[in-house]
Amino acid sequence: MATDQDQFRLVSPAINHEGRLPRKYTDEGQGTKKNLSPPLEWYNVPEGTRTLALVVEDIDAPDPSEPIVRWTCWVVVNIPPTLKGLPEGFSGKEEEAGGDYAEIKEGSNDHKVPGWHGPKLPSHGHRFQFRLFALDDELKLGNKVTKEKLLDSIEGHMLGEAEFTTKF
Repeated sequence: MATDQDQFRLVSPAINHEGRLPRKYTDEGQGTKKNLSPPLEWYNVPEGTRTLALVVEDIDAPDPSEPIVRWTCWVVVNIPPTLKGLPEGFSGKEEEAGGDYAEIKEGSNDHKVPGWHGPKLPSHGHRFQFRLFALDDELKLGNKVTKEKLLDSIEGHMLGEAEFTTKF
């Protein structure tokens, strides 16, 4: 019988599940401790996984024309399944990190720029959902990677999904 420890899971050593997102990962941080991508770790990647993909969204974003919309903060694709996580401040440094990190590609967030863009909110209490997808095939999304293209392309290729939620 599988236990929670055996399940595909996603965590951050800097954020407790359902905990608060520290300011340094937001647009409200200070100086060099501002808008850093948070460190992430994953465990028990499903057998047969050829690549991993990540989507981070504010799931409580207000919109003038809708009561609530999902606001994309980060899209990351082509993460090798041999990696065990992404370090703090990784966003924008994949080529600099080299090795297995060099194949990773960051997609556009809802600010229309690639990489992590933490929240700067008019009100606090928003939930941020981190979702990691284990896929059985490499993704060919072209030069402009978006959450929509990613979610459309993983249909029928998901071996597992791990997630956690935090608040800000």
